[in-house]
Amino acid sequence: MNIRTALGTAVGAVGTAVLGNRLLANRAADLENPIVGVERTYRWRGIETAYTVAGDPNDPDMLLCHGIHAAASSQEFAPIVEQLAEHYHVIAVDLPGFGRSERPPLVYSATLYAEFIRDFARNVTDTPVVVASSLTGSFAVDAATESEFEQLVLICPTDETAPERPWLRTLVRTPIVGTALFNLLASKPSIRYFYTRDGYYDASRVDDTTVEYAWHSAHQPGARYAPASFASGTLDPEFDLQTELAALETPTTLVWGRDADLVPLRDGRNLADAADLELVVIDYATLLPHAEHPEKFVEYLTAELLHVGADMDRDK
Repeated sequence: MNIRTALGTAVGAVGTAVLGNRLLANRAADLENPIVGVERTYRWRGIETAYTVAGDPNDPDMLLCHGIHAAASSQEFAPIVEQLAEHYHVIAVDLPGFGRSERPPLVYSATLYAEFIRDFARNVTDTPVVVASSLTGSFAVDAATESEFEQLVLICPTDETAPERPWLRTLVRTPIVGTALFNLLASKPSIRYFYTRDGYYDASRVDDTTVEYAWHSAHQPGARYAPASFASGTLDPEFDLQTELAALETPTTLVWGRDADLVPLRDGRNLADAADLELVVIDYATLLPHAEHPEKFVEYLTAELLHVGADMDRDK
């Protein structure tokens, strides 16, 4: 009798999970482009990726690469694109597995993303300034070793997010249980919690539109595959970021939110000291200083790029 009860409970739980997964999938509308500009596509290894361009094509190229989390997308840069487009030809891309790009059931890795950034920059841009956030900063550093980047701007970059647990990646990739787990991870309360705890210093700046878009992004077909690698720690690069930055010839600036907790400012100072890099610190900000203080970020960024450019001119 106990076995029958257990089996009945298990079947009921699976049925509930299947129904819940279907309901959430049906609620997720097609994802609109969150950035003002012209949307284009780039096909890479059979994956259709989406990107948006803004600004004068005759201006220097600036490539924006969003960070990695369950609901990640180029929406992260929406507050700054129009301001940057006044001086740059801005290209904001949705990485494979995120946003409006396709999300095939690949085993996503740090190498895959570094190779994507390298190929995308080579084929779509012309010697760009590359702005990359959090873990994607490490991918951009890897890509820079074999790319012609004008400069790198890394926002709270990291090379370590979680202990490596391949079993968790396998679990999240499963069709029923994995989808149900991911739906919990990517629920609106979870997304808002991430933004208010780690993304923003001032929780009142996390508006419903941002959370709503992130939720829809996290519920597109195949949305769990790339975050499955992230949550399991298997997206972390197999190198030491401090060592790579110290050896990198590409001029690089670090930008940090002073109150960042997940990737604290002391990490930024250690990187800057070890690699002799410029470090820009933005007050009353955490992991997303560019989203929380767009005017201040653009002001500091522009001043720093002009400063580095002047130094390069003097070296010639």
